[in-house]
Amino acid sequence: MKYLLFIFLIITSCGSNESSPKGDDSPTPSTPTPLTDEQLVDVVEKQTFKYFWDFAEPNSKLARERYHPDGNYPENDSNVVTTGGSGFGLMSIIAATSRNYVSRSEAVSRLNTIADFLANADRFHGAWPHWMDGNTGRVKPFGQKDNGGDLVETAFLCQGIICVREFFKNGSEEEKALAQKFDTLWKGVDWNWYRNNQNVLYWHWSPDYAWEMNFPLEGYNECLITYVLASASPTHSIAPTAYHQGWARNGGIVSAATKYGIPLLLKHNGAEQAGGPLFWAHYSYLGLDPTQLTDQYANYWNVNVNHTKINYQHCVENAGNFAGYGPNYWGLTASYSRNPNGSIGYNAHMPSNDIGVISPTAAISSIVYTPAESLAAMRNFYENYSGQLWGPAGFYDAHSKHYNWMANRYLAIDQGPIVVMLENYRSGLLWNLFMNAPEVRQGLLNLGFHSGKYGF
Repeated sequence: MKYLLFIFLIITSCGSNESSPKGDDSPTPSTPTPLTDEQLVDVVEKQTFKYFWDFAEPNSKLARERYHPDGNYPENDSNVVTTGGSGFGLMSIIAATSRNYVSRSEAVSRLNTIADFLANADRFHGAWPHWMDGNTGRVKPFGQKDNGGDLVETAFLCQGIICVREFFKNGSEEEKALAQKFDTLWKGVDWNWYRNNQNVLYWHWSPDYAWEMNFPLEGYNECLITYVLASASPTHSIAPTAYHQGWARNGGIVSAATKYGIPLLLKHNGAEQAGGPLFWAHYSYLGLDPTQLTDQYANYWNVNVNHTKINYQHCVENAGNFAGYGPNYWGLTASYSRNPNGSIGYNAHMPSNDIGVISPTAAISSIVYTPAESLAAMRNFYENYSGQLWGPAGFYDAHSKHYNWMANRYLAIDQGPIVVMLENYRSGLLWNLFMNAPEVRQGLLNLGFHSGKYGF
């Protein structure tokens, strides 16, 4: 079946700037003394966070869909914000606050602006659209019929919203009030509406085109978090049958396929033999901790570790004979990409669609699954490709040594997982916040999940 990442082919571009976080003294790749692994992780997390702080949309303070440091943006696109990427941005702000990249008071001020904007933005049965105008909060169509609620993007946003609430709920009176704002936002999503009276969730609903997008959420891809949150909702929850009959296809989600002797465990939509792009191992699991997480279909730690190792092994074996590919230059996911004529486009890179383009977010955001391999790639990117890959918001989005090509641009949905997964690797912060939210735990139990790590 088709899935969202192919819709992304219509992506255009935008960007802007604002003030920097305090302590903007991160070493650059020209630093003569090699960084330790700990220093390297900190430098990359801090620099990448700037995407969501320095380069946030100036009115809403939400995450821009994209930032182009060269200033080459299409007309009327400079204030487009992304709902899902903004959820990743919320989690990045929490990580940055815990690291003192920004102060707690600065974070509270920024998050109050965000909460007030989201409360007044367009919503469709509680769900936000894929894109919004950062000045007005009005929907900006992602496609002709995609001009209403986007439940998956809303799920990515709510994953961040819950983390903000949990982080501040026991703080000062101002922080408790902030947490309450975010709690209200999360509880306003009518997940059950998006079943369209069937035992499956649907991605889109439009006030003009109703259900014409006709995109049921059937696994496996990046959308698991949508069912978890729909089950967890204290106001508009779904019954478990939607998960089992819809997402899990009455058990048809389970796979017996292996690649390089590594079991896939679940059927990756459109990529059943070698797995999909690596963002499938990231987006749902920025808050949802797959460690010792199981249901009747899979152990989700094994699902993600195996997915990552297959992607890594594909690049190491390098059947396409692409220059650079190897143990410290790997990672295929959806990102900016090289068109056949050398221009910048967009593509869903994966073992079955490998055109010689590496996306730094793929390897780096997988650090929780493959720490040694991810650190090797990150160090190589930083020390040996800095002139091409390192920029004002961390590593640029895509690179090809084979073609001596790069996309010196950024996407929120690629930068966010870097910050969040680096923090989860270091402290488990976002995992702990999300998994200890009481309704999340109950929602997982309702669907038949168990977590050895969190004791349920």
